[in-house]
Amino acid sequence: MAHKARIRRDDTVKVISGKDSGKTGRVLRVEPKRERLFVEGMNMQKRHQRARSLRDLQKAQQVGGIVESEGPIHISNVKLLDPQTNEPTRVGITREGGVRRRVAKRSGEVID
Repeated sequence: MAHKARIRRDDTVKVISGKDSGKTGRVLRVEPKRERLFVEGMNMQKRHQRARSLRDLQKAQQVGGIVESEGPIHISNVKLLDPQTNEPTRVGITREGGVRRRVAKRSGEVID
């Protein structure tokens, strides 16, 4: 069973393993059920795409060729950057007045 993801869209993360280890980027999309996320400019994959013409629009065509896009990265291979020190940190959960908040373990600062 998948855990509730502690990393969300638009968070800044550092990749800690894999071919892009050491790089930082912004999270574009999170898939909690698959425990994967997409980071801007990381794990770039090439797809060969055929050019297609759309019937409704006369001159508008979808571009063909080799298209690059971000691939999924497992959540365990990234760490959230601490907003205070800009260093990688683990994420904890605290409840303040019935509100669930994410906390950076390194500095203790509330993330959101």
